[in-house]
This record gives sequence, structure tokens and C-alpha cells, in this order.
Amino acid sequence: MDKLSKFSKIFLFLTLVFGVLWLGGYLTRQLVVYQFFNPEDLSIRSLYNNNNLDAAIKTIAPIFVSNLVLYIAFLITFLVFFFTAKINLKIEGWLFFISLIILITAPFEIYLTVKDYKIISDIYLSADVSASTILNNIKERMQLLSSFSLIEILSFIGIIFLIIFKPLRKANEN
Repeated sequence: MDKLSKFSKIFLFLTLVFGVLWLGGYLTRQLVVYQFFNPEDLSIRSLYNNNNLDAAIKTIAPIFVSNLVLYIAFLITFLVFFFTAKINLKIEGWLFFISLIILITAPFEIYLTVKDYKIISDIYLSADVSASTILNNIKERMQLLSSFSLIEILSFIGIIFLIIFKPLRKANEN
């Protein structure tokens, strides 16, 4: 891992930046979106009505857009780094586990990203879609893979642990 090319180092840096920004945005989105609903039955809180619901949804729309862009950028830069670095995964076991976590969670996150794109297009591109329809799409997204978000957050926090401490690293190549 010490002998990376300058190109690989740039993509490693970009992967870390996009990954951290995406994880922060992901946590933010989860915290903000869950504030719309009552925890018991996922009905809209009484705080929101038809007058302020549209403004509230337009306020959180940039969170969806930034998560969409940051995840795609993170995934692309990770794949470019992974294929250009030519790291021996038998020696760098921690990088092997990071790669597994990213590649296992990617199909699910890509599926949710498609749902996010639908929500974004409803907010910005469709003038005739009501705020309650958009909120129903958000609720459906939350229910679709309900516990996956928590698992993904904990997995990516685990990635931070793996990057810092680098366990499972062989001392020599023998």
C-alpha cells in the first residue's frame, strides 16, 4: 500500500472525501426525513399541513440531490482507485473487507438511489405532483429496505475503523 502511484493516491483521496461527505449527508437525510413522520405508524406529524408541507419538502430536496451525486462519485472513484492501485488483497486484509462492504451494499444503495432520483424528479421536474405524493414516495423508500439504512451506516462507520487501524494486515509477504 506504500507504493501507490500519484494517480492512485489522487483517487484514494477523492474516494475518502466523497465517502465521508456521502456518509454525513446520508446520516443527515435519515435524521431529517424521519422528522416528518410519527414513529409509531409513519403518519405525517400534525406539525405539517398542506400550507407548509411543500416548503418543507423543497427545503430537504438538496439533501437528496447531494446524496445522489456524492454516492455516484464515491462509487466511481473507489472503483477507479481499486483497479489502478493494484494492491495485493492477501496482504492488505482490511482493504479486502472494505471492498466487500462497499460491493455488497452497492446494489441495494443503487436501488435506493433510483428511488431518490424519482423523488428528486418529482420535486424539481414535475409541477403537477403534490407534496403529499412526494412524501408518500419518501415513506415508501423508508419502508422498502427499512433496516438497511442502519446496517449501511454502521458498516461504513466500520470502514472508518478499518482505515484507521488497518487490522488483518500481514507483516510480511511470506
